[in-house]
Amino acid sequence: MASMLVTGASRGLGLEMVRQFVGDGWRIYACCRTPETATDLAALAAGSDGAITLHTLDVSKPEQIAALADEFRGTPIDMLVNNAGLLGCSIDAMEPANFGSIDYDAWMQVHEINTMAPLRVTEAFVDHVAASDLKLLLFMSTHMGCITELADGGLYPYRSSKAALNLLVKGLSIDLAPRGVRTLAVHPGWVVTDMGGPDAPVNKVDSIAGIRQVVANYGGGQTGCFYQYDGRELPW
Repeated sequence: MASMLVTGASRGLGLEMVRQFVGDGWRIYACCRTPETATDLAALAAGSDGAITLHTLDVSKPEQIAALADEFRGTPIDMLVNNAGLLGCSIDAMEPANFGSIDYDAWMQVHEINTMAPLRVTEAFVDHVAASDLKLLLFMSTHMGCITELADGGLYPYRSSKAALNLLVKGLSIDLAPRGVRTLAVHPGWVVTDMGGPDAPVNKVDSIAGIRQVVANYGGGQTGCFYQYDGRELPW
């Protein structure tokens, strides 16, 4: 049975990822800040016959990351999913993320969650991934971090944090190649979630179904790539 550890699993894309991958027969280690209040995730776990377990993890707290990695010592993890993320403003009030009115304190928080935390989690769990069969690191990115296709300004904290994440994905593909560990960045689309808002054109079921297919098609020789949920390879 393939296994995955996913951050930010209590809602949105993380929750849907747990739902769909457990349906495919995966063993899921679902992480979120407060499992005791994650009622939807707990309900999924209760009906999974032990295939889903819940774990406390606030990715902004290095001590929690280290403690969880120690708890999993000796446990192979086929796919580590860095999904937890932060927009840094309301989808209905983006002014603090735009030129001339940027909230720099909020930007620091966005950078910590979207860029630094995934690297911390990866450093903590790389041995677990390297010990597995699949050896895959999956990072939830966005086309908004794609410099080549940038067509709009604004949302500088979020865009820059994801562009930096993409660089990490590419760099890690080089650093971890000797261990056989591969990296993949995925753009889930603009999805109806708490972050994406109600007017987004993609629903989370279709987004994660597409990402499942991207993962299935990601051959053993591929690493350091950036794909959209519909299978289109994106430029950096």
